[in-house]
Amino acid sequence: MTTSHTIDRTGERPATTLNGGLILIGLIALALGALYLFSLGETMAPWGAALVVLGGLIGAGLYAVQPNLGYALTLFGDYKGTDRKAGLRWVAPWYLRKKISLRVRNITSEVLKVNDKRGNPIEIAANIVWRVTDSAQALFDVDDYQTFVNIQIETALREVATHYAYDHGEEDEPTLRADAQAVGDRLRVDLQSRVIVAGVTVDEAHLMHLAYAPEIAGAMLRRQQAEAVLAARRTIVTGAVNMVESALMQLAAKNVVTLDDERKAAMVSNLLVVLCGDRDAQPVVNAGTLYS
Repeated sequence: MTTSHTIDRTGERPATTLNGGLILIGLIALALGALYLFSLGETMAPWGAALVVLGGLIGAGLYAVQPNLGYALTLFGDYKGTDRKAGLRWVAPWYLRKKISLRVRNITSEVLKVNDKRGNPIEIAANIVWRVTDSAQALFDVDDYQTFVNIQIETALREVATHYAYDHGEEDEPTLRADAQAVGDRLRVDLQSRVIVAGVTVDEAHLMHLAYAPEIAGAMLRRQQAEAVLAARRTIVTGAVNMVESALMQLAAKNVVTLDDERKAAMVSNLLVVLCGDRDAQPVVNAGTLYS
């Protein structure tokens, strides 16, 4: 028999608090009243002291909320809501207040050594922009939401890296080097699904560092150089063939010279040598004929 367990998630709700400015005015009035009672003599001094104690108790409930900050309020361990209203606020002093930042945060992960889709060891790091959108989940559903987010960034980055080759994907598939935007979008979606339990929203995710691991970097560089040379040669040969074909067609169309198959072959050979050679061609004047 299998027993399923569901975890109750805490959801943020607004807290009921008062305008601290009005409370501050009331405290000033209490202070003036206490001074007046003290001035009446010893008989009224106890009442003045009582006002001082009352004022201190009320004043303990004052706190200031800065923009994009919040205070989660709890009463004997029971979550009572989050106060996001900026300015001077007041709540009964027996409420516990825990401050949490709701501002956008920017973090660059450590450089990780992982294997890409082809099993090649690579180094990769990402920059993540995130913020807390549900203070209750961030404070009460995970142990330490900042540590939780950092660990999930590393986990998501390792997972996403294994789905892409560093470069030269098969059948035009995206690669880490050529399709950084697509990789970043997938990383953001994957990371969002992991950190939503902590009340966190991921706004952006971008690759910041990408390189082959040192042990294969030299070999991969030589491979890239060889592929670049082959690609350049392929382009040169294609262009040379097109030029030779065009030259033969124009000579035939304008009746400049009549060439048999052997002469055409010689001309094609000479033109390809000139067009595809690494060095400048050295002209040789032939005083005889092709056959002697």
